[in-house]
Amino acid sequence: MIPITTYNGRRVAVFGLGGSGLATAEALAAGGAEVVAYDDGEAAREAAAVRGLTVADWRESEFSAFAALVLAPGVPLTHPEPHWSVKLAREAGVEVIGDVELFARERRAVSPASPFVAITGTNGKSTTTALIAHILRAAGRDVEIGGNFGPAVLGLRELAPERTYVVECSSFQLDLAPTIDPTVGIHLNLSEDHLDRHGSIEAYAAAKERLVAGARVAVVGIDDPWSLAMAERREAAGGETLRISTMGAVKTGVWAVGGRVIEPRGLAQTVVADMHTHPVLKGVHNAQNAAAAVAAVRALGLGLDEVRSGLMSFPGLAHRMEPIGRAGRIVVVNDSKATNADAAARALASFERIWWIAGGKPKTGGIDSLAPYFPRIRKAYLIGVAAEAFAATLAAAGVPHAIVGTMDAAVAAAVADAVADGGEGTVLLSPACASFDQYRNFEVRGEHFRSLVAADPAVGPF
Repeated sequence: MIPITTYNGRRVAVFGLGGSGLATAEALAAGGAEVVAYDDGEAAREAAAVRGLTVADWRESEFSAFAALVLAPGVPLTHPEPHWSVKLAREAGVEVIGDVELFARERRAVSPASPFVAITGTNGKSTTTALIAHILRAAGRDVEIGGNFGPAVLGLRELAPERTYVVECSSFQLDLAPTIDPTVGIHLNLSEDHLDRHGSIEAYAAAKERLVAGARVAVVGIDDPWSLAMAERREAAGGETLRISTMGAVKTGVWAVGGRVIEPRGLAQTVVADMHTHPVLKGVHNAQNAAAAVAAVRALGLGLDEVRSGLMSFPGLAHRMEPIGRAGRIVVVNDSKATNADAAARALASFERIWWIAGGKPKTGGIDSLAPYFPRIRKAYLIGVAAEAFAATLAAAGVPHAIVGTMDAAVAAAVADAVADGGEGTVLLSPACASFDQYRNFEVRGEHFRSLVAADPAVGPF
């Protein structure tokens, strides 16, 4: 745990008592704050009380007595409308912040020398976060990893100057982190997502850019117009900026074209790695992740040999382009983390002959943007709420498909059809949808897929 001493002796409200909220309340209490916690759910309130936290409804007291409201990132700050606790805080003139902001303030106060790497972007955050941590650990660094991926940031080990903190940050967390100032701040890419929580893509982009603006060194993907604009604004303000691209060379930063990750050094170009030989990091999107990780760890002082060794030994992450089985010449891939069309595009672009399992709770725009990849699809197996809408899009494009409804039916049909085809190919779960219509989260969806594949007699280990 990281005790938050910056609120020692002051009264702090904490709303939202899931994993990160509980960690936040306990970290504040450990640092000497008087914490009063609350949640709309009775079970969450009871669980917090069992852990010794003070739980009370602030609507029955004077809210201006609080120094801050620390809001769990899953609680609406602005859209579709501010949560009642946010309205209460604003009426009382009390600042509303989150756990990443508490971490940033504590680091400045207690251990400003602790290297802090923060990662955001619409897609690729978790892989990049894990990859950076892996490379640093392989080089012998003391590393803590958490945030939106893994343990809550305040549940990590206490701050120490020699300890590097690698923290994934969602747009929800960045909305609540006005003074975030990482040693290295990484923004990978931006496409439409979470507009129901931010109200517009402009607001979504602004939340992401907060991380870039406050960083000592900014690593910024420039392959989409929103992110390119962030890099240009950062450079115009005089901040050290390392550009990342999979479309062409950059003067300062790292690029990855044709599967090779390249770092410019004056007039020379150093090939850091050939991603074609990597056991799990396939596709252009993973080349971008690798380029960002290389830029970040080089900014932290790692040598090329250390970077190469760590990069090539990375085992990958569950539910992200994860090969989980083989049926003859057919590979089965779990990409449950592809919760929007942009993420699914990255998977579809990585394979040639695909038996595609897709569907769930749809995001804005459906799968129209995936049309360039439709020729790669041998057949689609559609599940969940999005099945009928996806079927209409595929039918208009002449793509073979079937509405199967459930994951069980999809796996059985896709594996059987792929094996019967007799050629090479991929059975790919890359839903292009959130999971919430049938599953609690994408991890549960991916684990169900994994269990079904393991139980299929036609499929063996990868």
